[in-house]
Amino acid sequence: MQSSGITIYTDGSAKGNPGPGGYGILLMYGQHRKEMSQGYRLTTNNRMELLAVITALESLTKSNIPVTVYSDSQYVINSIQKGWLKTWIATGFKGGKKNKDLWLRYHAIAARFNLQFVWVKGHASNPYNNRCDVLATTAADNSKSFLIDEVYEEEVRRGAAN
Repeated sequence: MQSSGITIYTDGSAKGNPGPGGYGILLMYGQHRKEMSQGYRLTTNNRMELLAVITALESLTKSNIPVTVYSDSQYVINSIQKGWLKTWIATGFKGGKKNKDLWLRYHAIAARFNLQFVWVKGHASNPYNNRCDVLATTAADNSKSFLIDEVYEEEVRRGAAN
């Protein structure tokens, strides 16, 4: 865990994929800890994994210190580290690349930070990742507080979502 900057752990979940979903976030800075989570009535696991990262970054008030994001999502990590996102943006997300709305939102907020991404194995021995998993799955199960993933639900209505 990085000690001189902000450390973020994230996880996403979707029951049925697509189905009810949620994300979980653990923010750490020095001795400070903050947990965040939210559920959605219809979404996908990848959307929740990515939305967790976006929501965590959007919650930060300081942009002049290093931020390390830990995620068990190879989709998120590879899209960023392997340059897939840059290609998708350059080509206008040709070929039906998914989650354009969230990737553009991520791209806009990420420019404010000195980000490092680290992949962690999910459902393993990392207590921070495991806590985010509990937050995400609990949020996905809590239909009383669901939000609507409007872009995804509109894609479903149009038949554009898989």
